[in-house]
Amino acid sequence: MGRIIIDANKKGLKLNLRELYNYRDLFWILAWRDLRVRYAQTFLGFTWALLQPLATLVILFVIFGKALNVDTGGIPYPVFALAGLSMWTYFSFVLSQSGQSVIGSQEMIKKIYFPRLVIPLSKTVVGFVDFAVALIFLAVLMMVYDIKPNANILFAPVFILLNIMAALSVGIWLSALTIRYRDFQHVVPFIVQVGLYATPVAYPARFIPEKYQLIYNLNPMVGVISGFRWSLFGGDFPGYNVYIACGIIVLLFISSLYYFKSVEDVMADIV
Repeated sequence: MGRIIIDANKKGLKLNLRELYNYRDLFWILAWRDLRVRYAQTFLGFTWALLQPLATLVILFVIFGKALNVDTGGIPYPVFALAGLSMWTYFSFVLSQSGQSVIGSQEMIKKIYFPRLVIPLSKTVVGFVDFAVALIFLAVLMMVYDIKPNANILFAPVFILLNIMAALSVGIWLSALTIRYRDFQHVVPFIVQVGLYATPVAYPARFIPEKYQLIYNLNPMVGVISGFRWSLFGGDFPGYNVYIACGIIVLLFISSLYYFKSVEDVMADIV
C-alpha cells in the first residue's frame, strides 16, 4: 500500500474506490471478527441461522397461512413465505447492523485512519451466513413440495444483488445519520419490526388495495421480493413493482455513498 496523505483542506465528495480496494484486508478482518462474535460461545452455533427463520415461518404460517388463508396463487404457503422471509431477513440484518456500525467502532475511528465506508460494507458479508442457510432451507422445501423452477431462476441472482444494494443503501444512510442524530439507534428496531408486515413477506403484493399500490411500492423491498418469487415460481412478471424498486434502490445507493462521504471527514470528531 502506498503512502497516504490526509489533507484537511481538501474539499469535494469524490469517491475513492481505489482506496477502498487497498483496504480490502481490513474489510475481511472486520467481517470475520463480527462473524466470530455473532456465533462465539453459543451452544447451537450456526444452527441459530436456521432456527430463527424457522420460528418466524411457523408464526407466519399460523397467522397468514391458516387463520387468514392468504391466497398465494397455488404455491404452498411455507415455500411462498420463506422465499420472502429469506430476503427480508438479510435486508433487516444488514440494515440494523450497518445502521449502528460506525457508532460501535468509534474507538477505532478515533485512533487510526481508514476509509470509514469499510465498516458498514463489512456487515454485508456477515449476513450472508444466515442468508445462505435460509436459501438452502428454501431449496429443500421446494423439493419437498415438488416445485421445479423454470428458466426464470436465471434472474434470481439479479434480485439477490438488488436485495444487497437495498440493504446496504439504507444501512449506509442510517450509519451516517446516526452519527449526528443518535435517535436513529431507536428508530432502526422499529423499522425492522414494522417493515416485516409492510413488505410482502407473508402475503403477495397484490393483497394491498389498488389505490394504495403507488405508496406501497415506494418500499423498494416490495419489488425485490416480488421479483425474487417470480424468478423461483414463475407467473406474471411484476414489472411495475420491480421497475420502481430498481429506480429507488439506485437513487438510495448513490445518494448514501455521497452523504456518507460528506460526513466522513468529521466522524472522528463527533462520534
